[in-house]
Amino acid sequence: MKALVVAAGGGIGDVLLATPVMRALRSRYETVVALTASAHRDVLAGNPDLTAVWLDEGPFPALAGRIAEARFDAAVVTWATLRAAALPFAGRVPERVGQSRRLYSALFTRRVEVRSERGDHATHWTQILLDYARALGCDVADATPVFAVPEAARGSLARLLRDEGVAEPYVVLHPTRGIAAARERWPVARLAELGRALRAANGAQLVVTGGAGDRPIAEAVAQGAGGISLGGKATLAEFGALAERALGVVAMDSGPMHLAAAAGAPTVGIFALQSDEPSRWAPLGPRTALVRGTYPCPPQHRKETCPDFACIANLDVARVVAALGGLLERRAETPPAWNR
Repeated sequence: MKALVVAAGGGIGDVLLATPVMRALRSRYETVVALTASAHRDVLAGNPDLTAVWLDEGPFPALAGRIAEARFDAAVVTWATLRAAALPFAGRVPERVGQSRRLYSALFTRRVEVRSERGDHATHWTQILLDYARALGCDVADATPVFAVPEAARGSLARLLRDEGVAEPYVVLHPTRGIAAARERWPVARLAELGRALRAANGAQLVVTGGAGDRPIAEAVAQGAGGISLGGKATLAEFGALAERALGVVAMDSGPMHLAAAAGAPTVGIFALQSDEPSRWAPLGPRTALVRGTYPCPPQHRKETCPDFACIANLDVARVVAALGGLLERRAETPPAWNR
């Protein structure tokens, strides 16, 4: 039997948090194929639960035809858009699972009501997504996301670190989150202060990361903290290799935060806004912690519309450093697999 998982929307974190669904489907389906955006290929490449990763690109009729030719028995759409919902329908997949209460929900044969839309603010998003697999009688006890670091990425990262003058031990600080409109008002000074504190507390180099669009922020934070910026210089796979070898990773609530946790790094997630809902989006991995927001944000402030991000400008640096310190104590007791 064959299943298709359509995880072609959202960001890095949304695709990564769908990997437990893929693992759950393997309990019933011999073949599991993921369909994702080309920008997210590295998130799923090498995933042991997947037979193949297809890219959501090209004309709709051609992709629907490819799905039809593969003769899937079931499809799960974890991030539904009209295109994502229509592809399994046009590809003649008999069992199609997706969310209810949408204009395109009629295209699904099994419709799942998303728990968060019923006011659930405590259940982790991986469990919410697993409801789609449960609709097909599939489940998994361990809902930790999976990210497989390719060996080639380890090699290319080693060259990058050598070229940039980064030596172990190092701590990674990922000071951004995927909010393009907020870059000009992002509180760089406080994050640089956090970087300095992480260096001092751990006696390690500081590596600051970020995507291509966040390169100016990463460079400014690194300059203010006395660290080295890799902003815009590492691929997703290389970031996973970077996290895997790091003493620890401190990251704003973001896709790279989830990636670092899944790669096994001691990972502290910062949820600064009162509206961030850390119970739903907490990093999952062998060694993770989170720092919840304490700044009294006005009720209308959301990550997409916040005018000043005062919560980050007033971030409790000591709490973040202490959270990483607690994880490193646990790591000393149980060294990571690559260091045993």
